[in-house]
Order: sequence, then C-alpha cells, then structure tokens
Amino acid sequence: MSENQRPLAVTLQVVSIVLFTFIGYLNIGIPLAVLPGYVHSDLGFGAVIAGLVISVQYLATLLSRPYAGRIIDNKGSKLAVMYGLAGCGLSGVFMLISAWTQSLPVLSLISLLIGRLVLGSAESLVGSGSIGWGIGRVGAANTAKVISWNGIASYGAIAIGAPLGVWLVGELGLWSMGVSIVLLAVLGLALAWPKIAAPIVVGERLPFMHVLGRVLPHGCGLALGSIGFGTIATFITLYYATQHWSNAVLCLSLFGASFIGARLLFGNLINRLGGFRVAIACLSVETLGLLLLWLAPDANWALAGAALSGFGFSLVFP
Repeated sequence: MSENQRPLAVTLQVVSIVLFTFIGYLNIGIPLAVLPGYVHSDLGFGAVIAGLVISVQYLATLLSRPYAGRIIDNKGSKLAVMYGLAGCGLSGVFMLISAWTQSLPVLSLISLLIGRLVLGSAESLVGSGSIGWGIGRVGAANTAKVISWNGIASYGAIAIGAPLGVWLVGELGLWSMGVSIVLLAVLGLALAWPKIAAPIVVGERLPFMHVLGRVLPHGCGLALGSIGFGTIATFITLYYATQHWSNAVLCLSLFGASFIGARLLFGNLINRLGGFRVAIACLSVETLGLLLLWLAPDANWALAGAALSGFGFSLVFP
C-alpha cells in the first residue's frame, strides 16, 4: 500500500469497526425520545420515574465499565463487541415485554428498567470494545482517529435513531422499537462474526482503581460536560410537552448533527491549541447553548440551544 493511500485505508478500517458502535448507539437512540413520554403519559408515572428510566441505562454503563474492561483485556475486543450486541438484542426483548404488558403499568415499568440496565451494560461492551478493536487493527498511532470516529458514530446514531424511534411508534406502535432493536443486534452480530479480531495484548494490567485515580481529574470535567446531553436526552420531550411545543426529537437530532459537524470541522484544533484550551472554550459554548435552551421563548430558540450545546460538547471528550 503506498504512503498516500495509507490515511484513507486507515480511515476505512476504522469506520468498518466503529460501525458496530453506530449499530449499538442506534439501539440507544431509537427509544430515547419515546420512553419519557411513554412512562409519564401512557403508564402514568411521574417525571422522576420517567427520568430514572433513561438515566438507569447510563448508571449501568458506568458500573459495568470495569467488567467490560476485563473482558476486552482477557478475551479480546471483538468478543466484547459481540457480547454487547447480544445484550442490545436482549434489551429489545424486554422492550417487547413492556409493550405487551402496557395494561399492567408496574410490570411494564419493571420490564423497561431491566431492559435499560441490560442496554447500559451492552453499551459499555460495544463502545469500549469498538475502540479497542479499532486501535488493535490500525495501531496505537491512530488512537485519536479511532476515538474521534467512534464519537461520530455514537452521536450520529443518536441523531438518526431518535426520530426513527418516534416514526416507528407513530406508524406501528411501541412493539416496533423492540423488534427493530433485536433485528439491529442480529445484523451487527452477522457483520462482526467474519471480521478479523485484534490481537490480545499480554502483559501486566493496571488495577481499575489505579487507572481511575489517574484519569479522575480529567474525567470529572468530562462528566460535568456530559450533564448537558444527559439532561436533554432525559427531559427534553417532557419539557416540550409542558411548553406545548412539538417535535422535541429534533433537539436530539440537532445536538447529534452539531456534534458531528464540529468534530469534522474543528477536530485538529486540539493538536494546534492543546486539549485544555479547547475544552474550556467548548464547555463555554455548551453552557451558552444550555442557557439558551432554558430561556428559549419558543421551539426555534430551543432547537438553536440544543444545536449549540452539541457543538460545544463535541470536542470536550477528545
């Protein structure tokens, strides 16, 4: 392979791996704009429970990180991704159970919560596994490219999945989300099965708490930056409902689209200006977006706030 072909070849290799992140996060995006309203309006629970249904997935992702890391280290990234895709499919089954038991609100809610816990654990495996798999295939020198494309795949999937979920439920009903999640998981497994696995790196592993101590200061900054997306993802549909606005799902789509656009256009700023300066500037932009969303007099201003929030958050992570 000639030198001028290498960057394109590396990018294509990375994209072929982070495709599984896209599939995994599509499963996350599909129910994202539907579940808060379903829990609050159809099942009759309060806004706190509706928020819990969304946030419990991310809690499961956090708590399952050490376990996902051990699977990646000991069994390989490819197997971790396949375990995660299987978990996505299982969460779709619980979504179906919830749809079928809508007349029994407590049972439907319990099914949703179990499914969200499974999906959160699956997110750990798919997201982290895809990064490890990509780095293992293209080398540590391309780590930044793998992480960047993985983020694009994540938020691109959410931007597409949220309106897709609303459309599915509007046309076919809640059960269609469960079926689509199961089918996407099966598709992902079929695509992953024949792909070449990354070699397992042998050697001494740092204890999880030791690693956590090293990354905690930077991780806290990222966690605070993530609160904006978490708030939008969890409560935007309920917020729109209280304001009597329509098309809340567009906030999620614009957040994701702005995230991708900023990363594609300004990804090189980190190398030129340094991570801290870029992160501070981006957090400031995200803050302005969230303030605009909070103070928005109408839906158009709210959309602008969501887009600005996604634009600002884009470069906080890398």
